Amino acid sequence: MPVSHRLVLASASPRRLDLLAQVGIVPDAIDPADLDEAPLRDETPRRLALRLALAKARLVAEREPEAFVLAADTVVALGRRMMPKAADDQEVRDCLTRLSGRAHRVLTGVAVVAPGGRGTSRLVETRVHFKRFSKADLDAYVASCEGIGKAGGYAIQGRAAALVMALQGSYTGVVGLPLYETVSLLTGLGYAPR
Repeated sequence: MPVSHRLVLASASPRRLDLLAQVGIVPDAIDPADLDEAPLRDETPRRLALRLALAKARLVAEREPEAFVLAADTVVALGRRMMPKAADDQEVRDCLTRLSGRAHRVLTGVAVVAPGGRGTSRLVETRVHFKRFSKADLDAYVASCEGIGKAGGYAIQGRAAALVMALQGSYTGVVGLPLYETVSLLTGLGYAPR
């Protein structure tokens, strides 16, 4: 029988908070995990997304041992090349120039640590295919400032949605938190929303 406990979201992302609210889950606290997100030598995009999600959940679980801790990390990959979280307009433009007219993978690792330290995780992979961007497309998207701070330099839930030709996998995973897998992990460990 599921037991209601506190839920801590180990992320400052307003998108993840909004996604949880969509399915009726409101965290009791937000406690972002601050850690080095640089990939390890020879680390694949898949392993990086899962490792970071687990590391974030475990770090916050040390501070919140009586709560369920939920963490996630999203990596955008073009082949084995990992795209950065765009820090400025030029990085947004660089990312989108590389992704233009091509399919890429969005890998989101989700991890949950339950009270007592038991944890579980899952990796969700989604394939996104962008149209070929014109200079006007790029200029307009860069000017919107939506891509700054986003993995791969874009936010699919905003203006970039008009640039996507096809998506295979989890739309919410591309936004930053695959809801089906997240709810499954939480309930599997005994969490019940209040």
